[in-house]
Amino acid sequence: MAEKVERQRQKEQDRFERRHNFNAVEENFTAQQAALEASRCLSCKNARCKQGCPVNIDIPAFIKEIKENNLEGAGDIIRQSSMLPSVCGRVCPQEKQCEGNCILGIKGQSVAIGALERYVGDNTEAKKVEIKPNGKKVAIVGSGCAGMTAAADLRNAGFEVSIFEALHEFGGVLRYGIPPFRLPRNVLDREIESLKDMGVKFFKNVIVGKSITIKQLQEEGYEAIFICSGAGLPKMMNIPGENLNGVYSANEFLTRVNLMHAQSPDTPTPLKVGKTTAIIGGGNVAMDAARTAVRVGYEKVYIFYRRTEKELPARLEEIRHAKEEGVDFQFLHAPVEIFGKDGWVKSMRFEIMELGEPDASGRQKPMPTGKFVDVELDSVIVSLGTGPNPIIQRSAENENLELNTDNKGYIVINEKGETSIKDIYAGGDVAPLGPSTAINAMGAGKRAAKAIIEALG
Repeated sequence: MAEKVERQRQKEQDRFERRHNFNAVEENFTAQQAALEASRCLSCKNARCKQGCPVNIDIPAFIKEIKENNLEGAGDIIRQSSMLPSVCGRVCPQEKQCEGNCILGIKGQSVAIGALERYVGDNTEAKKVEIKPNGKKVAIVGSGCAGMTAAADLRNAGFEVSIFEALHEFGGVLRYGIPPFRLPRNVLDREIESLKDMGVKFFKNVIVGKSITIKQLQEEGYEAIFICSGAGLPKMMNIPGENLNGVYSANEFLTRVNLMHAQSPDTPTPLKVGKTTAIIGGGNVAMDAARTAVRVGYEKVYIFYRRTEKELPARLEEIRHAKEEGVDFQFLHAPVEIFGKDGWVKSMRFEIMELGEPDASGRQKPMPTGKFVDVELDSVIVSLGTGPNPIIQRSAENENLELNTDNKGYIVINEKGETSIKDIYAGGDVAPLGPSTAINAMGAGKRAAKAIIEALG
């Protein structure tokens, strides 16, 4: 059966229509599609897909429940490991993790695990369970993937859990970084509400390190603190002209649109949209920025990347969607200088590159050719990654707390998520142990929660 049924495809919004709205690009599977896709699963005893999942979801088991038309049972199985199935089914890089390990993918197409997880998440509710309070309090700094995952595990173990969010809405990078055409806001809100129903407390507009310090949290009775404040400090190009008006980090651009609705002229902080913009970078955030730029009204959107298409780190699905939406990819282009007029971006110079020997990352290193090209632009959006915001680290230092960080400012942790300070844990992008993805951040949250439960009982 698994070999006869082709992998099911989710219906997508028309590529021309979606350029003008922020509605979800992909629809859910129909019930028939979900059943057909589930039938492709071989129910492997030594499930490689489960081994590829950072939060260890029992994938064959939940797919088996779909086969037996027991969606509630499938939802229960997923939520034993993840309280964010609707989120993960949309934004996780399944092709590199669970689906990338699926045995069917060796000679054909892997099971569409992400689409099935999303289908189950959207069509089931988290069951309310009786929680026996243990009288102990834990504070979580950040309401993104790591924080919400840790909160669920700690709450189920009986802890009183409070999440402190610096911004005015909850969800962390899921809210301000990922556009609604990839992650609809009603889906994210639903996952947050399920945590509130469990008794997790959420506090917004609280900057730990400014509004309140780590010591003050301890004085308020929090016996453990999990820091998962993300990496919101953008990395820039450090080239001439970078301080001109019209140069944005991808973080700023996406936050202004996703969180502050800057694309609307009625907002207090509107975005000045020109005719042409360039995104510098080739990761998922670059794709999000490019596709968002299309939707806010830029007539021409470029992505400039210094290697070739083969080396693009973004998900293949996101690259395909960007191309369908009219984004123009320019490869082997490295930024050199931005030129302006009256303080605003007018053009940008790139050097044409060629690939040389592999570098430390294993990819061929882009080498300069001495050939240059100038491109007229109204704005530049820089998507070269982020680093940790140092607010918490500096606050700890001011309180004479020895919170160890590395030379890039990331909090140093061990395999359990423990920091150099007793009962203080960290994880996610502020203290990475692996690639920066939603599911890896969730894995960090689970590790920290497990360590706290073991330490505090």
